[in-house]
Amino acid sequence: MEMRLPAWLPLLIAAPFVGSFLGVLIQRLPAGRPVALSRSACDACATRLAARDLVPVLSWIVLRGRCRSCGAAIGLFPPAVELAAMAVVGVAALLDDDPSRLWLDCALGWALLTLAWIDARHMRLPDILTLPLIPAGLIVALVRDPDELLDRTSATIVGYLAFRAIALGYRAWRGRDGLGQGDAKLLAGAGAWVGLALLADVVLGGAVITLGAALLRPGGKLTAASAVPFGPGLCLALWLVWLRLF
Repeated sequence: MEMRLPAWLPLLIAAPFVGSFLGVLIQRLPAGRPVALSRSACDACATRLAARDLVPVLSWIVLRGRCRSCGAAIGLFPPAVELAAMAVVGVAALLDDDPSRLWLDCALGWALLTLAWIDARHMRLPDILTLPLIPAGLIVALVRDPDELLDRTSATIVGYLAFRAIALGYRAWRGRDGLGQGDAKLLAGAGAWVGLALLADVVLGGAVITLGAALLRPGGKLTAASAVPFGPGLCLALWLVWLRLF
């Protein structure tokens, strides 16, 4: 009798290594540092890390969260993003009953995890990560259901123009930016993935998640001048809508 591995198992095995790469993106892209052409090194002593120091999660545990060379604290970020990448697989496997779509769920989840983390840290959504969501979503629609392509294309345009109109209106009214261009591009990407009918769910879900997170943060007092990143809420809402939760 032939035994089949669960569809999620290869993804779960790959997830911590994917998470390690996502950590590199999160740290280097906002700083304008090269991603592919430079080796990992300790931030404190600049010693290049050996392969044994780069095993996801395990190396951090063995080294007790410290650099092998100088003993400086590495911090919780590396294992946190690696475990988060694994959590993406776990949630997708739990909530999506279509094994053939699982790799797509994870790819989108990992991309959105990276964007959310960068925006939470730096209040920006890099074009190099947001813009590819648009052609990727449209290609997925073309391959899986060509009849949806026109709707997804329309949702892309509507999503971008709606947020840009809100941003320009807010700036004209208050004299300062209230919604970044990155958010508009992210919503355009959302339209490419979920279509017009579900685009409002992404916006509503993102707003609820963002407001809830802002109120729960330490000293969560909000004022008219409070700067709150919208990207993490939008990213989570988009992924949940894709998984058909909202």
